[in-house]
Order: sequence, then C-alpha cells, then structure tokens
Amino acid sequence: MAASRTSPQPLSTERVDGYVDLRSYAAIGDGRSVALVATDGGIDWLPIPSLDSRPVFARLLDGEHGGSIDLAPSDDFTVTREYIESTNVLATTFTTASGVAIVTDALITGFAGRLPWVELARRIDGVKGAVKFRWKVAPGTALATATPWVDTTTHGRILRVDGVTMAVRGLDHGPRGGGNRAIAGSFTTAAKSRHLLVVAGTAEEPLHVPRPELTDVALDRTIHGWQEWSRDFGYDGPWADHVQRSALALKLLIYAPTGSIAAAATTSVPENTDGNKNWDYRYAWIRDLAYTVHALTRFGLREETQAAVAWLMRTIRAHGGTSELGIFYTLAGELPGGTTELSVPGWRGIGPVVEGNPAGEQSQHGVFGDLLSLMLNYVREGNVLDVATGRMLASVADRVCDIWQQPDSGMWELPELQRYTSSAMGCWQALDSAIELFELGQIPGSSEHWRIERDVIVEWVAENCWSEGMQSYVAWPGTESLDASVLLHAPSGFDRGERMSTTIDALKAHLGREQLLYRYTGVDADEGAFVACSFWMAASLACVKRRDEAIAMMDELVELSNDVGILAEMIEPSDGAFLGNLPQGLSHLALVNAAITINETA
Repeated sequence: MAASRTSPQPLSTERVDGYVDLRSYAAIGDGRSVALVATDGGIDWLPIPSLDSRPVFARLLDGEHGGSIDLAPSDDFTVTREYIESTNVLATTFTTASGVAIVTDALITGFAGRLPWVELARRIDGVKGAVKFRWKVAPGTALATATPWVDTTTHGRILRVDGVTMAVRGLDHGPRGGGNRAIAGSFTTAAKSRHLLVVAGTAEEPLHVPRPELTDVALDRTIHGWQEWSRDFGYDGPWADHVQRSALALKLLIYAPTGSIAAAATTSVPENTDGNKNWDYRYAWIRDLAYTVHALTRFGLREETQAAVAWLMRTIRAHGGTSELGIFYTLAGELPGGTTELSVPGWRGIGPVVEGNPAGEQSQHGVFGDLLSLMLNYVREGNVLDVATGRMLASVADRVCDIWQQPDSGMWELPELQRYTSSAMGCWQALDSAIELFELGQIPGSSEHWRIERDVIVEWVAENCWSEGMQSYVAWPGTESLDASVLLHAPSGFDRGERMSTTIDALKAHLGREQLLYRYTGVDADEGAFVACSFWMAASLACVKRRDEAIAMMDELVELSNDVGILAEMIEPSDGAFLGNLPQGLSHLALVNAAITINETA
C-alpha cells in the first residue's frame, strides 16, 4: 500500500522544449543504476548497465535527442504520486475525465539482490473507468555519440545503441509502430485491468529477453525486498519519515557490485541558470562515503557499512596507499580520468555537458579527517581493523602532521590555494581520530606526536582563523570571507563552544537566505544555496546547546524536498527551484545526520 508524506495534490506536468522542472523527478534504482521519472510519466534518465555509464535515455540533458521511455494517458490528465511505503518503488495515479489508473515503476531486483541485467517494470492497474495510454521506448544518441536503431531478430524487435542491447516486452501492452529508432504502442485500461511494460538491457554482452509474467511477479518481490531492507533500518526519533526517505535515497546511490557510494545519480545538471558550473558527480568521494557510513552504522545497517569500508581500503591500497590518497574514485575503484565535453545542449539548454570531474587532481586536506573519522566510527560500532589497514591509517596520521600547514583547495574544490580553516579543522579531526584508534589498540604509531600536533592545530586556528570584528571563524587567515564548511566541525568536536555559536550567527547573517545557506562569501552570484549547508547549521545549533533553534530550523528544512522526498544539490532561494545533480547524496546525508545529531543532544 502506498503511503504519502503529505496529502497528495495534483502536480505540474508541463514540459518546455522537452524539459521539466527538476522538482518533477522521482528516483528508482536497483543497486546498479538509477532512473529518473518525471511527473508526466516520462523516464528522462536511465544509464545502462550502470549508474556511471553513458546514458542511452538522457532527455534530462537533451530534450530533443536524449531519449526517453514515455508512458501517459492520451487525454488530458492530472497526477498524484508517492513511493510505496518503505520502498524505492514509485506509484503514480493518473486521473482523466474517463477514468483512473495507477502506474507502478521499479527497477527489478532478483532473489539475491540485483539482476545481471537492467530491467525496468511499469505496471499499469486500472482503478475505474477507462484510460487510454500511449507509450514509447525511444533510446537517444548516448549524448551525441551514437545512433539508435531497431533490429529485427528471431525473438522479435530489439533496440540497439552504443553497445547497449534492449528488449521491450509486456502484458497486453499493445505494441505497434515506433519507426526504425523506437518501439511504441497503446492500450486502454478498465476497472481492475492490468497491463505491463518491460524494458530490459545489457551493455557489451548478450541479453536475456524478459518474460513479462515473471517480471510481474518480480515487481512484487522487489517491493517486498525494499520493505525487508527498511525493517532493518533503526531510527525512531524525530522527523522519522523524512530520515527514512533520505536513507532510501542514499541506498539508491550505493553501487552494489563494489560497495562504493556515488555522490549523485547524474552529471551536468546546472548549479546556476547561466551554466558553466556543470559537473559529473557519478563518482565515489571519500568525504561522502564517510558521512554515509556514519549514518548507516547509526541505523544498524551492517552489510552496506562493511562493503563500503572494505571497498575503500582496497581502493586506497590499489592506488599507492596514503602517499597518493585520492579525493574520489570511480565506482569500480579506479582513478578518475580527465573530462570530456559532449555536444548536447544540457538541461533547458544550460551547458556544458561533461563526463569526468577535474577536482580529482586537487589536494584537499579535509579528506584525511573524513577517512580517519570514518574508520573510528567503524571501530566504535564493534568492528576491528586488520593489520594492514591499521598500518595504513597510522601512516595517514603521520602524513597529516607534515602537510596540515600547506595550502590546499579546501572542501569546495576551489582553484585558489589557501590554508583553509575547515581544512585545518579536518586535519585536527584526523589526528584526534587517530589518537583514539591508537588507544583502542587498532592502529600502531606515535600517538604522542599526533597529540602534540593536534593541539598545535587548535592554537593555530584560534590565533589565525578567528575574526574579532565578525565574531566568526573566517574562511582562511587574513580574510573577512566566511565558509559554511566550518559548521561540520561542531559535530566533529573541534568547537562546541561560544566561538562556534557566534560563527553560526555570522554565517546566517552573511550567507543565509531565510532557512537556506550559501557555501561561502560571494558565491550567491554564481549558484543556488547549498542544501547540505542548512542541515549542517541545524546540527551545529544542537551541538552548541541551542537545541530549540535547531528543532525549529529542522522543521522547516525537511520540507525543502519535492513531493516524494527527493533533494537536489542546491535550491534557488527566490523561488525554491532545484539546481544541481540529483538525487544528491550530500543533501540527504546532511538531513539524516542533522536529525540524528539533534536527537542525540536531547
């Protein structure tokens, strides 16, 4: 049975030149890929076979040639939708003048997790009256790199594009036509009728053609599987519905084949309406993985925690260990390559569209704090480290002692090298975590050396990174610019006192717009407000004993998501429009960790 977060209201289904508002998208997934479903029933994003593959359905970024899987009534309709309770399976109710029907969308999972292929199921159940539906499966040009075509085989028509092979099958789905680049059809529902549309695909390998009657059964199994996962989810504090929905969104970003965790499901969704701030977030950042594992351990989700930690340790060792510690890696555990700009227009014509992310070549000192605090949280939950991992983490702490005084690009991956305040705080976090890991008998090393250098960092930040005039930590020594990433270091324990409290006030005054917050001074001219920053502020308020304010802020922030609880990277304060890639892991992580932090300060 579907459960709504709020009383459902009809949603806008307007398209302009093929594009919809970013708030229109719900996400479904299978542990390997993610599809984005618009309010009008169009699937505008689906990479096959993996989340980081070049997408063959990408109308999100190319309204004319990107490709989509359309399914909607032929006549005018209104829409309400919700996720089926405790799942990432979407139920959309279409109402026309002649009848009502419900479309249930899922990426199918198998008996033991993900299938060896991608299988999209779209079940259409008639509720009352009659509703005529039209559908079309039209692959795109793989971001202007290939041409789709229909191939007639012994087992029926098959779609092919850029090494991807797809079959379209169904139950009473009325296939007819579509031309030589798509497959299309139509059917009419009646009360208690059932129709099914199935799209299955592989890349660079043979294709198992689905049997629709088995897919229909598998859809129910997929719903049950999500609900079983949610039963293991342990959180009964405030904002529980929002926390669980964000946890389910994060689960979509966990890449089951390796255990890595993607920062977001998309690439090149613009951070502002002028373009030129379009990035690929389909990589596994150590920072995001650390925050995710921290949340997963608090929820008692053991398998995902172990898989992520094991993947990260293997990946770091495979690429030079701590001497070559990356900021992020591919979902398969490889080093990121360069960037490629593709000849497609981008969402609503706002380019560029890129594959790759140039930040992989930067130095960011905060990553050391992320890594060591991740492993400390892992140990605190009753786990133990192997000898090789312990030695590697000890070498990380030794390296922090040597490099924390050097400039870096900071958390925001800026081109200007500075001795960023939050980077120094992150190095403090690394050493503080290493000391506790040593005391727990998990890593070797010179804890006294780490202790001395940790305390030197505290003194340096106090003397160089504080503005008496602004009563705030500043972004780096000698500036009056502010940086919201220092808010991460109230929960980390660096400062839970008066200085952090007045810093919160300064950040709200200078970077705040109502309940939203920009990342740093001056960036409001270039992008929307960064969703995670607002949740960091709510958590920080609780840490500095301003819990009533934290609760009031959190009550407002949890309503920032769209109708089904999905959050993007940024929000435009003037109209609430989504900006940036989505679902954005850091936004959902910030919501989850803020709720837990506020609850734990009770």
